[in-house]
Formats: sequence, C-alpha cells, structure tokens
Amino acid sequence: MKFVIDKAIPFIEGVFEPLGAEVIYKEGPDIVHADIVDADALVIRTRTRCDAAMLEGTSVKLIATATASMDNIDQAWCKEHGIFVQNASGCNAGGVTNYVFSALFGTASRKSIPLMGKKIGIIGLGAAGQRVEEMALALGFKTLRYDPLRAEKEGPAEFHDLDTVLSGADIVTMHIPVNDTTRGMADASFFAKMKPGAFFINTAQGELVVEQDLIDAIPRLGPVALDTWCHEPDINRQLLDLVDIATPHIAGYTLQGKQIGTSMAIRAVARFFSLSSLYDFFPTTEIVEYQAVHIDAHEKTQGEIASVIQYNYPIFTDDFMFRMNPDRFKELRINYSYRREFYF
Repeated sequence: MKFVIDKAIPFIEGVFEPLGAEVIYKEGPDIVHADIVDADALVIRTRTRCDAAMLEGTSVKLIATATASMDNIDQAWCKEHGIFVQNASGCNAGGVTNYVFSALFGTASRKSIPLMGKKIGIIGLGAAGQRVEEMALALGFKTLRYDPLRAEKEGPAEFHDLDTVLSGADIVTMHIPVNDTTRGMADASFFAKMKPGAFFINTAQGELVVEQDLIDAIPRLGPVALDTWCHEPDINRQLLDLVDIATPHIAGYTLQGKQIGTSMAIRAVARFFSLSSLYDFFPTTEIVEYQAVHIDAHEKTQGEIASVIQYNYPIFTDDFMFRMNPDRFKELRINYSYRREFYF
C-alpha cells in the first residue's frame, strides 16, 4: 500500500506506517501527478486539486479528505473512473457554530443591539445548520428553517419557504452548499426581502453571495460577518471595508474539528483497505486545551453571554489580523492557531 498525505493534516503522521504502508507526506498544494502515479490512496485537505489532470493514469483508488468540503475534487470524474471519495462531513460544525455566535454576540454588543427572543433564519440544515439551531434554542432564540432538500424528504411541516425566512428573521446565517441552484442565491432580491437591520452571516461558501448586491444592501442591513468570499484568496476589498467582521475562511478551524476530520479520513482509509486496527481510530490527547469548554448560560444576561463567548473565541482578533494582512489570505489560513470549541 502506498498513501500520499497532506502533511498539514494534524495527528496523522505515523498512523499507517506500523501497518506496512509506504507513506509520502507533502504540502497539499505541492502534491502533483508524479507523486501519485503508483499511490493507492490520497489523504488531503482542500488545498489539493483532484481532477482529471491530476488523477488520469494513476493507481489511486481512494481519496479521503479530512474536511467537509469537496469543492476541490471532481467527484463526477472520480465516480466515472472508479475512484471512491470520502469527506469528513460535519467535522467543522462545532467550529462554525462557535463562529456564528461569537460574531452575533460580538457585533450586537458593540452596537448595543438586543438579541433575546430574536429569530434566527438558518439557510441549510445540514450538520452545521443543525448545530447552529441547537445552540440558538439553548440560548433562547427562535428559529426559522430553510432546507428544500430536507423538506422534500421529511415533509414541509418543520421547514419554511425562503421568503418567510428572509422576511421574518432578525439574523440570517448561511449553511447551504454551493451548486447550480444555490450559486448566487443571496442576490439583490434576497437582501431586499430581509428585515431592515437584520444580521447577515456567511460561513458557508462565498459563491452563495452576489457580492455587489451585498455591498448595495449593506446600508439597510444590520451587522454583516463574512468568513467566505468569492474568488478566494483574491477578495473584494470594497466589501472587506464595509462588513463588521471579516475573516479568511477559518470558521471551522478548531482543535476538535481537526481531531474529528483526521479521524474520519483515517477511518475511511482503514475500512477501504481492511486495516481493522484503525476502524475506530481517534487522536486522543491529554492536553487540556484540546478539550471543549462547557458554558453555563443559565440566568446570564446578554452582556454576560457575550463576554464569556468572546473570552473563549475572541473573533475580533481574527478580524483584526485579516484586515491588517488581506493579501496573506492563504498564509493566515495555513498558520492559523486552532481554537478549542465551546458549547452551552
């Protein structure tokens, strides 16, 4: 067995070698066709483009990514050529949820906006959207749910149409994948239907948003927080200057998320190649900083909740570092100090 692995994946070095595998570690962007000609598996993040140019003529049978996103993988080509693809679905949900509420309470605190009893419109109820809803309900928010695929499968009773969500929500947060039907969904019409003063948060994908339409809408909206951008890493500087929080696509970058993502990728390889000793692999550690923090929100005021959230994830530090170095988008992501998650 020969595996080529992105060396930036944490907790993975030395896992496969004791089982007789030949392992090549390289920086994700530096992995090229010649590296994988005789490889059985690729274990990557989003930094390695897996398309026909990369994969044609190789012996790769499995691509396992330690991330939820698979935008860098030509899944249709892989399916056609018998390459199995497995992602780490949901691994970043906790980090994304922490980001949403740190952005929400942080900007509300700065602008003296009351939040208690407000409605959060959740666009997409996948792993991250569900976690956002759980925390929202734990903190006393009401939720409006938009997910047409789930509504079709489960029935419409627990879901709302998009117009209802946009017109009724005080906060709109995006957690839906980009595809032919969702690309550019947050356009002029979308923002016109939102309440004046409503928050807008996008931690999903930049291509969900028509950025010029958001720029035009910002004067009538409330706080705007963006972690994802069109044309990353070449971001829209005008938009950067207008939003309340700007970060370089790091919402899901937590220690727990990386542990989960790595474990899911390793388990995928283990099951594909029948490496039974790794079927339940999880990178355990005794380091206290790797453990999630429980926050008791019982009888706390909005200000107290805001303070404790900012203590556990001071999002404005990430915002400041990005604004000071917008040209270093990739570098800020690669060198990001993973934070630990909190929950209520």
